[in-house]
Amino acid sequence: MIVIRARVLGFCMGVRRAVELASAEASASAEEQPPVYTLGPLIHNPHVLNELKRRGVETLNEEDLPADLRGACVIIRAHGLSPQTEAELRRRGARVVDATCPRVKSSQLKAAAFAQSGYRLFLAGEEHHAEITGIRRYYENDAPLCAVVSNAAEAEKAAAQLRKESPNAKTALIGQTTISEEEYRGIGAVIARYFPDLEIAQTICAATKERQDSLREIADKVDAIIIAGGKDSANTRRLLAIAEAAGKPCALVETPADIPPDFFKFNAIGLASGTSTPDTVIDDIERALSEPYIPQKSLNLSYLG
Repeated sequence: MIVIRARVLGFCMGVRRAVELASAEASASAEEQPPVYTLGPLIHNPHVLNELKRRGVETLNEEDLPADLRGACVIIRAHGLSPQTEAELRRRGARVVDATCPRVKSSQLKAAAFAQSGYRLFLAGEEHHAEITGIRRYYENDAPLCAVVSNAAEAEKAAAQLRKESPNAKTALIGQTTISEEEYRGIGAVIARYFPDLEIAQTICAATKERQDSLREIADKVDAIIIAGGKDSANTRRLLAIAEAAGKPCALVETPADIPPDFFKFNAIGLASGTSTPDTVIDDIERALSEPYIPQKSLNLSYLG
């Protein structure tokens, strides 16, 4: 079997930064013994989260914060956090380490600026995704949100309603960093039919687009496609949707054990990955495709230091 790798694989800049920050805090904690937490999953990859937990980094839920966090380090996840929750962490005594992806942070600040300038904001993405939740609360700190829309149909419904209520509203659109360029362009075009002066913020992450483009480059050269990544990762699921649209057999794989047995009959398999998939996991999956697979007791997670 031939395995053809996508041109761009592995951690994006924001994920790598978050993992390195968490790894550094875990190492410091081992020496000094203060508790280290992340608020929500640091990134959407189970291997990384399990390794951080092994090293003493626990995950907190926003709905169940300890009343006293004095002496503890709380790491803000790569997807970001609302300013209200960050302030509450500090009020409870936590030392906060901000591992928010810089691109997500930029979207948060743009949302706040739109609110202060009197814009009605549309957010394009998954309503309950952590990134959208954080951006939304940066905006709603000062103004009521118009709508979170996941597709053009939802955007048209929301835009028509706003046009009915406030036809002269100043409007803006911010997208989840992992949304596809085609989806975002389609949502913007629909809203602009109702509000021609719509201001569209360019918030799509270049790393996400690079991975999508590199998958499309190999789709016609292979018999089937494997997407390596966490099942909870939005950008990984979007890669799977692109593979499905290409009409090839495809699967989202977190470990070599997840590879569908019938994939081993193909002559050529394409291998792509989400932005939170470690290189070592990608290598293990490629090795399993190229050689008879023997389950390993543990994965090599040396990228965490």
